[in-house]
Formats: sequence, C-alpha cells, structure tokens
Amino acid sequence: MPEQIDGAYLVESLVELLETPSPTGYHDEIMDRIESRLRALALPGLVMTRTTKGALLASLPGAALTGHRALSAHVDTLGAMVREVKSNGRLLLTQLGGYAWNAVENENVTVHTVRDGQTYRGTIQSVNPSVHTSAEARTGKRDDERMEVRLDARTASKDETLALGVEVGDFVSFDPRVELTDTGYIKSRHLDDKAGVAVMLSVLEALSRSGQQPARRTSFFFSNYEEVGHGASAGLPADLDELLVIDMAASTTGEHQNSDEYSVGICAKDSSGPYDLALRRRLTALAQAHEIAYSIDTYPHYGSDGSAFLRSGGDVRVGLIGPGVDASHAYERTHRDSLLATARLALHYVLAQDD
Repeated sequence: MPEQIDGAYLVESLVELLETPSPTGYHDEIMDRIESRLRALALPGLVMTRTTKGALLASLPGAALTGHRALSAHVDTLGAMVREVKSNGRLLLTQLGGYAWNAVENENVTVHTVRDGQTYRGTIQSVNPSVHTSAEARTGKRDDERMEVRLDARTASKDETLALGVEVGDFVSFDPRVELTDTGYIKSRHLDDKAGVAVMLSVLEALSRSGQQPARRTSFFFSNYEEVGHGASAGLPADLDELLVIDMAASTTGEHQNSDEYSVGICAKDSSGPYDLALRRRLTALAQAHEIAYSIDTYPHYGSDGSAFLRSGGDVRVGLIGPGVDASHAYERTHRDSLLATARLALHYVLAQDD
C-alpha cells in the first residue's frame, strides 16, 4: 500500500494540541478541538459520543461484520492545582500527575480560575529563587512545600490574590514551549501523550483522504484521566476484542532502554506486566512487512491506559506502541520520523484483515 500518512497534517495537529492547555481534569477545550477536527474529516459512518467522565469515543464501521478493535491515546497532561493561597500572595501547588519539581522549576504557567474562567500568568519558582538572597537557591529542597507560583499581578498578600478571583482548586497549566527544528525534532512539554493523540488524528485523516475503511469496526478513544491512573478504566465499548494503546515510548535516553526517537516503540512489558504476546507479534510482523522502523522495549517505571483497562477487568488483547520520547515528564523531545513510524504502524493495524 502506498504511504498514506500526511506528515504535515500530523505535525500541525500536534502543535495545535500542544498549545491547548489540558492538565488532568481540565479537558473541555481540547476535546472540543478534537471533535471539531473529526467533524471536518467527514468520515462516512463516524459516530462520536462523550462519556460521563468526559472522554471522547469516535467509532467507524468496518469491512468485516464481526470484531471490534479500539485505539486509545490520552489528552490529559501533567499540571498542577492551587493548594493554598499563601500569606505573601503566592500559590502553593499540588501536582496533577507525577514529575520532579526541578523539571518544572522556572517554567511559566497559566492559572485557570474555576469561579469565573479568568486566567493569570505566573512562574513556578522555589521559595528562595535567587543566589543573591539565599544559599538555598543552590542547595534547597524542591518539593511541595518549597515551590510556589509567583503571579504576574500586583499582589503581595493572600487577600489581594483572592480578590483577583484565584482560589484553592484552580488549575495550573505549564507552558509547552513548542519548537520545531530544521533537523526534524519536536521539542515541547506534553508530548506525553499529545503525540499519540496526533497519531490517531492522522490515521483518521488518512482514512478520510483515501476513502479506505477499517478492516473491522474500530473505535478511537481519547481518554482524559490517564496521568492519574484511571483514564481507560471505563468508557470503552463492552464488545471490544482488542485494544491498541498509543502512548510514548518512554525515557529513550534512560539506562537499559531500547527505544529511540526515530522509530516506533512496541512495548513488551511495563510496570503492570506483559502486554499481549500474540498482538505484539502481529504488530512486529506489520512493521517488518511495511518496512517501518521499530524497536521492542520494556518500561519498568511506566503505566498506560492499557494498564488501567486491564486492572478494571478488561478481557481483551492489549498492545502498546508509541513514538520515542526523550526526557519524559520533563521538557520532552521526539523526532518526526518516530511520529510517522508510529502513525504508519497504527494505520496498517487498522487496515489489517488478520485476527
């Protein structure tokens, strides 16, 4: 089959997703954008529904009368929530998702107020950010009690900050700082897992442009609580036979990792245990048959929506693939080649006739 993935559409979709804030629990805007993109594709027979939890399920009929596959990727990202408005007017945070505080130190952020929808800019800093005022700027701990948001507003007290409309429970999103290099790299926060979401969109765009139909009925699940462990624990169709999760091939520079930024990673095992062997073999065979660069890897400090689904009692074959992402849960990087390899494998999986 000739190459069907439109690389320009893939990267353009990814940039739009990256620049749309969606820390876990704050997903309405990005779901609306995804739904708008899907409607623009005008895919015959496409049915879209929102789950009670706010995930988006898009289903297509298949050429075969039996069987139901699904692909899943998550829109939610790392972020934070206001835990306390401090006496100095600055904000103490609680994390959404798991990351090291030093990975977000000095990052610019947006505070999204829940009460009236206003936004305020700010910066995450340690409580002693300057070497000119404290030795702790170099040696102090970075933890929940020692990091704060300095708001870009005239406030020096709790009452002044509260008067702005900022309250406990407001969401905080980190600037993605998207950069596309002339060497093919994409650098940004939140490639986990907006890269996977962009891959799913590009697969659907390829089907729309070519007029091809999935081999079997296929659902595309855009989950919204993966970073806190329960994204795909509910909301997937009950008659599913198989689930292919598209998430990052994590920590590509980590010691003992086999992934890279130029191929699609096929996960053999993560922290929840092995993924389905028969499906892994089939994915590997598809990559070989279509000359798609791939790597097999294990991720001992990583879990996915596949893990959540299986733990909730899912009785289907589950596989996991994804682009190689360097410095996961920090300022991440991948390469266009890895995105394309992942999208190509996902498309061939959707079109493959064999069980």
